[in-house]
Amino acid sequence: MAQESVQPISKMIHFDAPNVGALEKEYAAKAIDSGFISTFGPFVGEFEQTVAKYVGAPSAVATQSGTAALYMALYELGVKAGDEVIVPAITFVATVNPVIYLGATPVFVDVDEETWNMDPKDLERAVTKKTKAVIPVHIYGNPCDMDAIMSIAKKHNLYVIEDATESLGATYKDRAMGTFGDFGCLSFNGNKVITTGGGGMLLGTDVGRLKHIKYLINQAKSEYIEEVHQEIGFNYRMTNIEGAIGIAQMKRVGEFLKLKRRFSEIYHEGLEGVSSITIQKEYPNARSSWWATCLRFSDGRDVEPLRQRLAALNVPVKRILKPVPDYPPYATYSMRPCEVAGKIYHSSLVLPNSTLNAEEDIGHVCAVIKECVRHG
Repeated sequence: MAQESVQPISKMIHFDAPNVGALEKEYAAKAIDSGFISTFGPFVGEFEQTVAKYVGAPSAVATQSGTAALYMALYELGVKAGDEVIVPAITFVATVNPVIYLGATPVFVDVDEETWNMDPKDLERAVTKKTKAVIPVHIYGNPCDMDAIMSIAKKHNLYVIEDATESLGATYKDRAMGTFGDFGCLSFNGNKVITTGGGGMLLGTDVGRLKHIKYLINQAKSEYIEEVHQEIGFNYRMTNIEGAIGIAQMKRVGEFLKLKRRFSEIYHEGLEGVSSITIQKEYPNARSSWWATCLRFSDGRDVEPLRQRLAALNVPVKRILKPVPDYPPYATYSMRPCEVAGKIYHSSLVLPNSTLNAEEDIGHVCAVIKECVRHG
């Protein structure tokens, strides 16, 4: 059969579109009707408490974005010019940018061949006297080897800031991601497990530090006298209307995670044994949120021709995140080889993961991928 006989999918397949509906509208309307749509009102606090309880964290502080959460974690821990912060080569640039904002130096380390997460052995090799912190990223919702990372951090007296922006609902040894390090950072962008339309959150065990961050992100206003500012603050607050939407989304988080995990099962079953295709693997004792399921060709073939072919057949897929040191603004920080990251990028794709899709949609995606691979 010729390649051209593979038929396009007639139904729209959603790549990572948010799943919002009547409940979110109801809560947004409550915020609007209350008159508190901006930075005052009860929904932000309720959202913080809901997420903290869900992940088992003592406290949480909502922010305007996941990037803001990462920045405030670094800022609160005193990261500054001259410090080094170790980050994985495969991540979104938002993990790295706050390090640079503070004048510190990001040090890129390679990733594990099978899980695509920070390689603990390369992390150990990258530590210097200047290293202040490490940011493990649970990429695509897949937990890092936190035992190894925390052990290395303890050995070298390093702060750990978990980038859990893609991993709400994921666990390592039955413990939620974002609760291992000094801070954990979540994101509620439109493509994440749950969304507030934007927004992020800081998790932590040091309630005093979190209280200080909550003060700083509100322009360092005194809780009682707005005109008093003892420190330079930031405008990184979450709005009340975002908090309201977040509460509604948290009522549905179990539904979303169940679907994403079912999608992953369908991808695993549907693509098993297909011409060198493998799926990103989990560490033992880890349970991914499967925020996104990703495939890789173990024979190292370039996935770009397949991506283009699938796009023509109405199957929206994307290349995985490009190693950050390969982008021009970050090349100057690239002093260490990250060869595995480059190989994974070259041969991997992110598959449709929106919970607006149905199980049969994911089955159709598998069928089209198999046909395309079979016929070149």
